[in-house]
Amino acid sequence: MAGRVLIGLSGGVDSTLAAILLKEQGYEVIGASMSIYNADIPNLLSSGNACYGAVEKPEIKDIALLGEKIGIKTYKFDCSEEYKKTILSYFKDAYSKGITPNPCVMCNAIMKFGLLCDKAVEEGIAFDYFATGHYVQKSELNGRIVLKKGVDEKKDQSYFLYRLSQEQLKKVIFPLGGMTKEKVRLLAKEKGLDVADKADSQDFYAGDYADLLQFKDKDGIIMHVNGTVLGHHKGYWHYTVGQRKGLGVSYKEPLFVLDVDADKNIVYVGTASDMNVKECFVSDLNWLAFENLSSSIKAMAKQRSTAKPVSVLIEPLDGKVRVIFDEPQKSVTAGQSMVFYDGDIVLGGGIIEKNVKALQKI
Repeated sequence: MAGRVLIGLSGGVDSTLAAILLKEQGYEVIGASMSIYNADIPNLLSSGNACYGAVEKPEIKDIALLGEKIGIKTYKFDCSEEYKKTILSYFKDAYSKGITPNPCVMCNAIMKFGLLCDKAVEEGIAFDYFATGHYVQKSELNGRIVLKKGVDEKKDQSYFLYRLSQEQLKKVIFPLGGMTKEKVRLLAKEKGLDVADKADSQDFYAGDYADLLQFKDKDGIIMHVNGTVLGHHKGYWHYTVGQRKGLGVSYKEPLFVLDVDADKNIVYVGTASDMNVKECFVSDLNWLAFENLSSSIKAMAKQRSTAKPVSVLIEPLDGKVRVIFDEPQKSVTAGQSMVFYDGDIVLGGGIIEKNVKALQKI
């Protein structure tokens, strides 16, 4: 046998096919799923393609049935309290500070590749490797384990996994990293899987984020960066940097949200030209290709999972980095992850710090 693999199962086509492929490669495969939904928050949307919500219950039942069909034993672990204390608390804390969180990035590092494995060990389940259905590849560079983009550029998920540690990466297997989504669905159909055409999860929650935040409405102002008050709102958390629609104000040119001031409950807006950012600071860094950045380097950077990589200069600066864009960028959003690449190799990444450009204009 090639070894014993614990695989994180979500009930979708990716993780299910990954489990089958591992079996075919001679691994002994054990399935594991997380229950993360906590009913403490009332009136949450109970449908949609998302990780968090009451829709989880039938999903977990489907996972057990899939396990029986493909011939592997599956375990469900209750991680709801830990999820509430870490991911949901992080989510609410970020919004309370006027920044936009990346719950999926944190969930991968803390929950899926961390707590889920710990729960299995506590249950007495022995395994040599941990696997998922992510579209990403693993490689070695200068004695370190690094991530590489998946071959399917549209489905590449390396952005979401940059926070994994070297210890986590040592044991991980990504069976789908060298495949396209089209190929995965085709293979799933050939193997008679009912989930072959199942829609992918789109986000961690399918409804309005205000449902999760549970913040009470609070009157505030919408201010142009020139200092003009243009309108009013019911809470800065209803707005995100780069937002154009639904502002509820009129102006001679299209307006976009540039920033928010959580303390003063102000939403700052401006025109497209006001959105241009030449540089930003990134902290809370996790490097994969090296332990620390000791000198300036050129790299490609993604500030959102769906963003096109852009050329940047990265300068180390007291535990953080200054990122200087070759060309000014729009919607550089505090709280979001910026991930750095050298070709297909993930160098590492961190969290974008608060953009004070809009506030400084007032």
